[in-house]
Amino acid sequence: MLMDDYGDMLLRTACLLLKDLQSAEEAVQDTFIQAYNKIEQLQEPENLKAWMVRIVVNRCRMRQRTWSWRNIFPSAETEQLHLAESNLMSGAEELFMLQWHNVRLVEAVRTLDYIYRECLALYYFHEMTIREISEQLEIPENTIKSRLARGRILLKKLLEKEGQFK
Repeated sequence: MLMDDYGDMLLRTACLLLKDLQSAEEAVQDTFIQAYNKIEQLQEPENLKAWMVRIVVNRCRMRQRTWSWRNIFPSAETEQLHLAESNLMSGAEELFMLQWHNVRLVEAVRTLDYIYRECLALYYFHEMTIREISEQLEIPENTIKSRLARGRILLKKLLEKEGQFK
């Protein structure tokens, strides 16, 4: 996987977790800086992706905890990211509908509390197992299972409310 691919993957994760493109870009930049500075700590190079995801999740957590003026003056929505992704797709109607549903799903996930977004993003978007998420977040597996279950219930309610899911 090329660094550009890692950057895209990390940016999508950070956008989903932070709900703000500018904050997500800063978190990813911080991730690459931290990874560069601590690359000697990576004992198994085949685990680079998981290591980078762990760093970006931790950077997002730190940003969630710190108060900033952005809480009062929110920046532009992450629609720019969605537009960039949709420009890569062909004009076929089914691809458009698929993209539209994916955008709606991501928007719904973004409305959830951070603890649910974090688990759902790692489980569904990064296809990590419950054990891997538990290790990444240093949280018991049963807590991960509970957060996933609760997140799914909340997500289903949101999508039902919008008429997206029945």
